[in-house]
Parts: sequence; C-alpha cells; structure tokens
Amino acid sequence: MRAVEGTIGRVFILRLEQDDSLPGCIEAFAADRGIRLAQVLFHGGIYGGNLVAGPRETDAPKPDPIVLPVGQAHESSAVGFIAPGEDGAPILHMHGSLGRSGQTMSGCFQRGVTVWLVGEAVITEILSEAPVARVLDAVSGLKLLCIPDGYPRSSRGGP
Repeated sequence: MRAVEGTIGRVFILRLEQDDSLPGCIEAFAADRGIRLAQVLFHGGIYGGNLVAGPRETDAPKPDPIVLPVGQAHESSAVGFIAPGEDGAPILHMHGSLGRSGQTMSGCFQRGVTVWLVGEAVITEILSEAPVARVLDAVSGLKLLCIPDGYPRSSRGGP
C-alpha cells in the first residue's frame, strides 16, 4: 500500500438536475474550479447508462467487464474519488448502489449514467502536492490511481 497526506480544502455542495450526466458533469465542475484531488459523495435518482459490476473472470489479467444497463429510474448512493488523468484533466472514479422496487445492484458508474429528477453531491477537495494521478495500467488496461515510488508505503500489512 502507498499513501500520501493531504489537508481538506474547499467543500462544494451541488444539485444535479434532470439528465445531467455522471461522471461527466462532476468532472467538468472539478475542471472549472481547479479541483485536482477530491472525495465525492452522491445520492439521488439516476437512470440510463451502465454500471460495471466486476470482471467475468476474477483471475483474468485484463478484466472483461460485467455491464449492467440502467434503464429505469433508481434511487442511488455512491462515493468516488477525483484525481487527474495523465493529461491533467480530472477523472472521477465512482462506485455506488442502486435500488428500485426492492431490487438492488452495485457497480462502477460509467459515462452516460444520467440523473433522474435530482441528485445531490458533496465534493471535498484534498490539498496535496503529491503527484497522484490516474495512469493507464498496461496489464489491466484500466486507468488506475498511481502514487509514484518514493512515497511512503504503509508500515502495516504489505511491502
């Protein structure tokens, strides 16, 4: 495990409206406000788009995603983290759970998940000089959070 330290910066409260697209509208807001690193909490209604609910094969080096379409309005709660991509633009990685009529599903919010009626988000900016970024992992093909060598590793439970 690797870790960097930061402090809390600004806190933003957002009301997302009908047909706002996740994670795009939050990434655009972060870019507009110069938010580099942040935690995001979201709850509200969503419909449309897809969730990714894990790889088909746990041992596959390059995941073949299980895609769950979201076709009807669902109640949802999600949490995510914003970090810059290799080009410096903010990328939101967000996972959440959705419910409708007693049925639930969980997964990673993919582009095109849209707000139904209203969504609420809290963005808590994290101030840190550490060069944290989302970098394309050659093995998995995913943009993973990267903390470069030279930053402290955890003193417990790992190398």
